Amino acid sequence: MTTIDDNTTATDPAQLGYAQALTELESLLTQLEGDDVDVDVLGASVERAAALIAVCRERLRAAELQVERVVADLDDAPVDPAAPDSTDPDDD
Repeated sequence: MTTIDDNTTATDPAQLGYAQALTELESLLTQLEGDDVDVDVLGASVERAAALIAVCRERLRAAELQVERVVADLDDAPVDPAAPDSTDPDDD
């Protein structure tokens, strides 16, 4: 019977980076998809997987907001009227 490594639960998921959380989640899912999962640790493993999914989603949301802020700052940046505009149709 496959036992799911319980050592991973020692680290609070919120303390993990996206890549670490995703790697652990993939490992857990591989173990959970097996035919001989240890029922005694199944519940804890599913809870851990749910916590890791929440961390990944939060990290993705934070990155998305950061990208949106950067793009918005670029859109709000003042344009130098003396700079040539490569999109000007009269330049042809």
